[in-house]
Parts: sequence; C-alpha cells; structure tokens
Amino acid sequence: MLNSKQRAKLRSIASNISATTIVGKDGLTETVLKQIDGELYARELVKISVLEGAELSAKDCLKFVAEKLKAEEVCSIGRKFVLYKLSNKKGIKHIEF
Repeated sequence: MLNSKQRAKLRSIASNISATTIVGKDGLTETVLKQIDGELYARELVKISVLEGAELSAKDCLKFVAEKLKAEEVCSIGRKFVLYKLSNKKGIKHIEF
C-alpha cells in the first residue's frame, strides 16, 4: 500500500510520461490486461488512456486492473489512469521512494 508521499512522487513522475496503452470500445480484454502487465514488468509505472467510446470510466478501469494485476492505484485524471507495480526485472532502474 502506497502512502501519500509515495503516491505524490509517482504522480509527478507520471506527469512526464505518455500513455502507453489505450482501452478502446471493447474494454479491458485479456489482451489489454496482458499488455498492461508486461509494461508494468518492464517499467513499474504506466499511464493508460481510456477512449470515450469505452464502456468503463477511467476510475472503474483503474480499480479493476489494479485488483486483477495486483498493482497499486496511483491516480485517475479525466480519461487517463496510472498504475504502479514493483518489478523484479533485472537491468531496469527501479523507482526509489
């Protein structure tokens, strides 16, 4: 569980990254979940964009994906949301708190 200072740091880092995955009108398919999981493994912090045609809101997607992938909810703003998950991948720069 992230505390408020950790969440604030992750939000500031996330403000400088682009959305890497888009949730479309088909919603959170197994393919999209696998893609998000792979990005979390490679980067630890990901920003996901939800198209207007999607059935779920960004907040709903955030809660569902965080629970499904055992990731931490960072924030949801407008049609985008941010997730964090500590990765055990070697060779990447891990986010330090």
